[in-house]
Amino acid sequence: MENKIRFEKGLNEDIVRRISNIKNEPEWMLNFRLNAYKFFKNRPMPKWGPDLNIDFNEFSYYLKETKGEANRWEDLPQDILETYKQLGIPEAEKKFLSGAEAMFESEVVYSRVRKELENLGVIFCSTDTAVKKYPDIVKEYIGKVVSPNDNKFAALNSAVWSGGSFIYVPKGVKVPMPLQAYFRINTGEMGQFERTLIVVEDGGEVEYIEGCSALMYSKASLHAAVVEVIAKKNAHVKYITLQNWTKNVYNLVTKRAFAEEGAYVEWIDANIGSKINMKYPSVYLRGKNSKAKIISVALANSGQIQDAGTKIYHLAPDTSSTVVSKSISMGGGKTTYRGLIYVKKGAKNAKSTVKCSTLLMDSISKSDTYPYTENNEETAMTTHEAYVGKINENQIYYLMSRGFSEQDATDMIVFGFINEIVNELPLEYAIEFNRLIKMDMRGAIA
Repeated sequence: MENKIRFEKGLNEDIVRRISNIKNEPEWMLNFRLNAYKFFKNRPMPKWGPDLNIDFNEFSYYLKETKGEANRWEDLPQDILETYKQLGIPEAEKKFLSGAEAMFESEVVYSRVRKELENLGVIFCSTDTAVKKYPDIVKEYIGKVVSPNDNKFAALNSAVWSGGSFIYVPKGVKVPMPLQAYFRINTGEMGQFERTLIVVEDGGEVEYIEGCSALMYSKASLHAAVVEVIAKKNAHVKYITLQNWTKNVYNLVTKRAFAEEGAYVEWIDANIGSKINMKYPSVYLRGKNSKAKIISVALANSGQIQDAGTKIYHLAPDTSSTVVSKSISMGGGKTTYRGLIYVKKGAKNAKSTVKCSTLLMDSISKSDTYPYTENNEETAMTTHEAYVGKINENQIYYLMSRGFSEQDATDMIVFGFINEIVNELPLEYAIEFNRLIKMDMRGAIA
């Protein structure tokens, strides 16, 4: 298919202005972008994680394949429609979603929410659309949870962002079925920079699922997203990520939530793909009795680095958090857990539990754990436990003696190891996740 609009490779202020101009944005958003670009230029690359040998001029920062955003799948160009049909997105929307969104390259190409939810005031659209249709809400919250100057990649996203999901749930409204977005990179040497903003008013509830994939090219692609979540008093937000980028994608993401009084924020984070993955979902427990649960799994195969973890800030009394992190290293891959638990003075009776487990499939793979706890409140209780082990040969032998092949026995042990995470996924996604794990497990025994 002939590209409708594709920018040349490279990044400068003119590229930032052209992105804003092509979207016909208001002046305040252009200024937001230009300030962020200044931050990006001045911010250093992170030195504490994997070696990021990235030349930012080797990527194209905008590619648009369609004339506009459709609300019927059949209105999409045939090749794009076939891509999403192969991924099963239209069928999933019919069966068990309250709404669906599809992003292809730099733009959302499809977005729709069920009519009954629209009637209740629920908004689910691309962030580009929200800037035009709901500017007051976007202007109030964008950049407030993740500042454009937070880190180099948050600054990059803030300068060149395009697409992403905007969700607004009014007071007391409970969205009955999940909302889903799917992000696709289909062209080599591309950068994808979606911006997601979720605002849930007092007592509201929503579950959001994002999936992603890309085609494999000889040269790298770059994905640097920003996610901002605001859960107000007694709100409940569950955010599920199934990350399956190909092994030529740098996945460098900033995800953060604010939880006000009585709010509950859940991150369920599954990471299989990418060349280098750096992702640390964070929750700021700002209100009394707010709580967070972060459950993650990362699988690193040959040539992959999964550098993931979490940050939780206990800033108010009677807050609680639970972190469960599981990782699998095979074929020379490397997993790393980086975690921060911070308890502010005055956050009385705060409670935090962290559990990290790693399964090494062979003698050439690696895993590191870097937990950090800062407890400034004597009435608070924080615990951390970690386990690293190799796959148990006795268990494999026992299962093989019962008629299982060596590969099937290995699969059973691995699925038992990650079962706690899989149980948190909707059934259809749990089945898909197990299938992806099994595909990566082929030949993993060494």
